[in-house]
Amino acid sequence: MSQEVQQKAAEAVTAVKEVVEVQLPEPAPAADIVPLEQADAVVGAEIRKRMDEIDMGDTNSIVSFGSAAQAELQEISQAMLADVKNKDVGPAGDSLRDIVTTIRGFSVSELDVRRERTWWEKLLGRTAPFAKFVANYEGVQGQIDKITDDLLGHEHTLLKDIKSLDLLYDKTLNFYDELALYIAAGEAKLAEMDGTVIPAKEAEVQAAPEGDQVMKAQELRDMRAARDDLERRVHDLKLTRQVTMQSLPSIRLVQENDKSLVTKINSTLVNTVPLWETQLAQAVTIQRSAEAAGAVREANDLTNDLLTANAKNLRETNKVVREEMERGVFDIEAVKQANADLIATINESLAIADEGKARRAAAEEELVKMEHELRDTLASAKARQTGLGDTAATSVPAG
Repeated sequence: MSQEVQQKAAEAVTAVKEVVEVQLPEPAPAADIVPLEQADAVVGAEIRKRMDEIDMGDTNSIVSFGSAAQAELQEISQAMLADVKNKDVGPAGDSLRDIVTTIRGFSVSELDVRRERTWWEKLLGRTAPFAKFVANYEGVQGQIDKITDDLLGHEHTLLKDIKSLDLLYDKTLNFYDELALYIAAGEAKLAEMDGTVIPAKEAEVQAAPEGDQVMKAQELRDMRAARDDLERRVHDLKLTRQVTMQSLPSIRLVQENDKSLVTKINSTLVNTVPLWETQLAQAVTIQRSAEAAGAVREANDLTNDLLTANAKNLRETNKVVREEMERGVFDIEAVKQANADLIATINESLAIADEGKARRAAAEEELVKMEHELRDTLASAKARQTGLGDTAATSVPAG
């Protein structure tokens, strides 16, 4: 964690303590609505003041009855939602999960420098285990710095929300009490309509001349319709008051959760993150010591291997050299073999010459024989042409 973030976290400790140590009050809202006839002078005056807001001849007056009480509460709610309407619902929780995931992603198995890279790692050209370990550590450090800074921002936002929720709770409680006055005013107005105004209007319709009764009857119907609208509006206000009463403990619950989360975030920033960083730094130091020891061991192993290999090579080389020194220029076996091959070559040459001489003699005899046979054949052919027969053949000179 950077020095700047550490300083901000330390400065936030005081603000966190102030918020956490405050006991949130939970004033119990009034459960019952005090009717006008049972209210004291002050409350009765407030109820009559709200009754005066009702104009039974104006529909908008009836529909909007009691809405002014919610205006201030709505402004506070909108101000609180303006900063978060485009954000995630749980950024602080997400950051906590991110930092835990980051730390858990730190693989202890990669500390083993003797671990052989897998076939897949070799195929992808991944770095050796320790190089990857160092890269992961550097990445974790950067992520921790970023996440802790984000957590600090969430902490300040939550502190602001806790104070805003206090204001929202007070305004909601005031709205709850204000609704009771409007409901009491509406019920008093309904009672006035049912007990006085409508009966008087009914009597007026009965007493009106026949020509005016239609108009008076329509006014009576409009009055009754307005009365029903007011009754529905009062019912809606009662439902709103019930929902408002349920929101009061919800606001306190959110505040308590925010306080718990602020405490957890501050503890993470001040205590947990430095502890993680210390453990990671120790892991790197231990790993580097192990790597140095491994390098020394490999150097010693190399020296021993060289000594053993040199001694073995010297023995083998000396044997070869001495054997070559003791050999003659020519091996007797090689000379003997060469002499035998020479004698065999001479004998083969003589045999081939004799065979060639015999073949030539036989060929001479064959040539003489073929020559006589050719002459005899020619002489016989000539005698047949001259009619001398066989005697003519004997006159052909030999040779």
